[in-house]
Amino acid sequence: MDTPVIVVGAGPSGLVLAAELRLGGVEVIVLEKLAKRSGESRGLGFTARTLEMFDQRGLVPRFGEVETSPQGHFGGIPMDYSVLADAHFGARGIPQSRTEEVLEDWATELGADIRRGVEVVGITDDGEGVDVDAVGPDGPLTLRSRHVVACDGGRSTVRALTGFEFPGTDSTIEMFLADVGGCVIEPRQIGEKVPGGMVMSAPLGEGYDRIIVVERGTPPRRRTAPPDFTEVADAWQRLTGQSLHGGHARWVSSFGDATRQVTRYRLGNVLIAGDAAHTHLPAGGQGLSVSVQDAFNLGWKLAATAAGRAPDGLLDSYHAERHPIGARLLMNTQAQGMLYLSGVEMDPLRTVFSELMDDANVRRRLAGMVSGLDVRYDVGPGSHPLVGRRVPKVELVVGDAKTSTFGLLHDGRPVLLRLREGLAPAAGLAEHVKVVDAVPHGLPDDSPLCGTATLLVRPDGYVVWAGDDGSGLRDAASRWFGTPR
Repeated sequence: MDTPVIVVGAGPSGLVLAAELRLGGVEVIVLEKLAKRSGESRGLGFTARTLEMFDQRGLVPRFGEVETSPQGHFGGIPMDYSVLADAHFGARGIPQSRTEEVLEDWATELGADIRRGVEVVGITDDGEGVDVDAVGPDGPLTLRSRHVVACDGGRSTVRALTGFEFPGTDSTIEMFLADVGGCVIEPRQIGEKVPGGMVMSAPLGEGYDRIIVVERGTPPRRRTAPPDFTEVADAWQRLTGQSLHGGHARWVSSFGDATRQVTRYRLGNVLIAGDAAHTHLPAGGQGLSVSVQDAFNLGWKLAATAAGRAPDGLLDSYHAERHPIGARLLMNTQAQGMLYLSGVEMDPLRTVFSELMDDANVRRRLAGMVSGLDVRYDVGPGSHPLVGRRVPKVELVVGDAKTSTFGLLHDGRPVLLRLREGLAPAAGLAEHVKVVDAVPHGLPDDSPLCGTATLLVRPDGYVVWAGDDGSGLRDAASRWFGTPR
């Protein structure tokens, strides 16, 4: 083996996965066909749950000042995310280029081997390992690893080479997206209707505006290159009457509403994550976030498997947990597309949705869905309300030091958090898990941690056991982190 794991693709999901593998003590090679980062802004932030996961690894300060807001939308219909405790729509104004820069620096610092300008052209899984044929700056090469993970985007080469089934529907529309400078463009909210389509614009700073243009009745095209700016400006003028032809675009892209998901997230020794596993309309800014969450879920499990310390079935839990999340993502983005891309025939449904938004339970349901804060995994027995859910961020005092539940996860290790004295861990548990005695600081009266003595938390921040007397703790630890010697 040249390395235990090869990750194909150095986008957000591939970079997070590489970093997580290194936190788990596993060598990894990342192959990326682009010679350098594209520098394109694309996604402009991430959801509330993804921001939490970056916080769990201590990454948030690297992004600089992070702006959050409770105001978001569902299919163009305004929605207030503050209906969820401590919740918000997510981080805003952080271009994807900056996110990729932060994540690449993090993965590199941890020792990931990122090789750019290397395009994968062949994959062979013989059951014992995987041979990856590629073409790099110095010509053809073959690398062998125990596992390969496809993180190479919606047009994944690895997905095609390895035979992942990718059912779904093709695009019915084409949307243009561009960062435009040299023009004065009036801000337009997402979902704003104009005769013949939908347009959106928002200032990005430094003299640039992000625009989106959707012209109904224009069939999608098979493109081998991005559209030129003149094509985008023509469509904008037809829909708004405003000419942008005197300006210029920092970058231009097109996308559609194709909706597809692989049937399995693992085929033998090849796994798949992010946009390679699910493609959809980019509604609600969820694509990058769900892709990153795939990687956080898979990273520690694959590291444990590659290092030989994983219990039986751990790697299969990746598909079991993340495939339903991907399916739910496709469902909600299709629903949003119907609301803000359709014509007047959808006005009655938009009116009904607007009225439903007055109901706090409806807002809570939709906000949890889009933010990723409502995820609950089937992690085994347990009646505590936190079992299967994310651990909330709570300030803690450990000895003489202050930290938080998220601070305890910076090193990517599972944690047994004891909030009261008197409960000893099961024999040998510390061999697998970091045991921390802490005192909560400023715990709200309605916190789910109130009255909770002990929590067992996975590296990705989800609670797999909670209780007072230790009953079931050893079984939960063995299920997720292996049987103690």
